[in-house]
Amino acid sequence: MPGLGGLVAEFRHEGGRAWTQLEAFYLSDEQRARLLAMPWVLRWLYRWWCLLTSLLSKLTPNRRVLLAIALIIVVSNLPRAHAEIAGGVIGWPRPSALFGPMLLLVALMLELKDKLVARDELEAGRRVQLALMPEGNPTIPGWDVWLYTEPANDVGGDLVDHQQIDDRRHAVVLGDVAGKALPAALLMVKLQATLRALTPQFEQLGDLGSAVNKILVRDGLSNRFATLVLLVLTEDAGAIALLNAGHMPPLVIRGREVEALPTGSTVLGLLPDAVFSEQRIELRDQDVLIVYSDGVPDAMNESGQSFGDDRLRAAIVETLGQPVEAIGVRIKQVLATFVGEAPRHDDVSLVVLKRRARRLTP
Repeated sequence: MPGLGGLVAEFRHEGGRAWTQLEAFYLSDEQRARLLAMPWVLRWLYRWWCLLTSLLSKLTPNRRVLLAIALIIVVSNLPRAHAEIAGGVIGWPRPSALFGPMLLLVALMLELKDKLVARDELEAGRRVQLALMPEGNPTIPGWDVWLYTEPANDVGGDLVDHQQIDDRRHAVVLGDVAGKALPAALLMVKLQATLRALTPQFEQLGDLGSAVNKILVRDGLSNRFATLVLLVLTEDAGAIALLNAGHMPPLVIRGREVEALPTGSTVLGLLPDAVFSEQRIELRDQDVLIVYSDGVPDAMNESGQSFGDDRLRAAIVETLGQPVEAIGVRIKQVLATFVGEAPRHDDVSLVVLKRRARRLTP
């Protein structure tokens, strides 16, 4: 166990490192250069002034006001030294009384620095996620396609993707990785890369599911899994090959009827020998297929009620005969109105497809 001298030396080392981190994060190059040219008293005052103003600038307006009020209250209630000058008595905070609030403020600034750095990294991760997603809705002859995903946090675990497999076939994917935020987002990126690499190599989607599952079991984390709906569309044809790996069954709208497809296979990433099967469905002109993540029915309002399947189906019925974008936007609007100001707990993703009959030119 280190002695008193060792503890003092360690404290001084950590304190110096903390100051270096604070100045590097909160102060500009110009401010740090100006500090070096100042006498130590002015340097001390100027350093604190720059740190405080920079700290306030990084807070939201409401928190900025709260911190300013708190600092004023603390300083106004500090023990004071008094002196008689020019027939009057003035007081100022004792230097020793300032030490505790200053240490508290340093701890606050260090904690805020770590949070802001983490936030910047998450924002960078979000930009990477967006860059990996399709730039817009894919153009597939004979089909109208609308894709949408919104993470509950800065980064999410939902995957919405489009990949052209060959001259006529396209893969449209909606996946949902268990968990939230950064761990789910990292596994989502791996799932996307694996699907993009393997999908063109398999004719049967059951075999594709087995191959992807083995990779996620091998390289994934324990108790981490993903659900998935992968659709293979053919240009100017209504047949869809479908792989459902543990996901909620997609909904098919034919005329005024909304029906769920059969339940699919198990989830990806848990069982090394899991078996997956391919489903097939035929859509006629104006038929619609909707795939959604569990963030839609599981969304909760301020009263703790879930959005549920019934409200989802009711929102879909309102949009019968409308374009795919109008269908998706209406579902979003109804969901947002239901949730209100309640916090979002899960990512929300939607894929809406509509079959368009091929128009033959004379």
